[in-house]
Amino acid sequence: MSLAPLDRPLPRRGILGSLLLLIYCVALFWLGGFLRFVEDLQNLETPREERTTDAIVVLTGGAERIDAGLKLLQAGRARRMLITGVNKGTSADMLQQLRGQYPAQLFACCVSLGTAAEDTVGNAAEAAVWAHKEGYKSLRLVTGAYHLPRSLVEFRRFMPATELAPHPVYTEHVRLADWWRNPGTARLLAGEFNKYMVSLVRARLLANRK
Repeated sequence: MSLAPLDRPLPRRGILGSLLLLIYCVALFWLGGFLRFVEDLQNLETPREERTTDAIVVLTGGAERIDAGLKLLQAGRARRMLITGVNKGTSADMLQQLRGQYPAQLFACCVSLGTAAEDTVGNAAEAAVWAHKEGYKSLRLVTGAYHLPRSLVEFRRFMPATELAPHPVYTEHVRLADWWRNPGTARLLAGEFNKYMVSLVRARLLANRK
């Protein structure tokens, strides 16, 4: 009885079956990671209200984030606040008018606007330059809960020696408790998970180069 040569190519059906198995395994791995990601978002802890940091950094993306930062600043939880990712045509006066419940002097003395950032990596880079210039060693990071894991990866990459206190902001339009019932929320979370994985891989690769 003769045996087939070892270098004989796999039948087309065998190749297709192997490819389908690989796709299935990758999809299963992705789904498991995604479900864990969403579960972790639901269990994020907010720093104690009385905790203070040198400064607050708010990543733009909704009025709720800015309000959360301003409330903390007004309560004396930090000396200064940076809002990073602001549209270049927006001034502190315009922002104060939009958030009229906060006094103008709070914006004049303690709020800085960063207009250079266009994405999360840019937010981290902009905040790192600002914090280094001001000599800040601890920051409270205020952003949407779903956006927080990726933000922490990028901020830690740009300022590894800085103490970061994550401050998740939960909003009505991103309902984490029943995300599977809302296609828009599901798509948002899936996209954010993909970006988070890219950030993790990039951070690891860059760390290995050092």
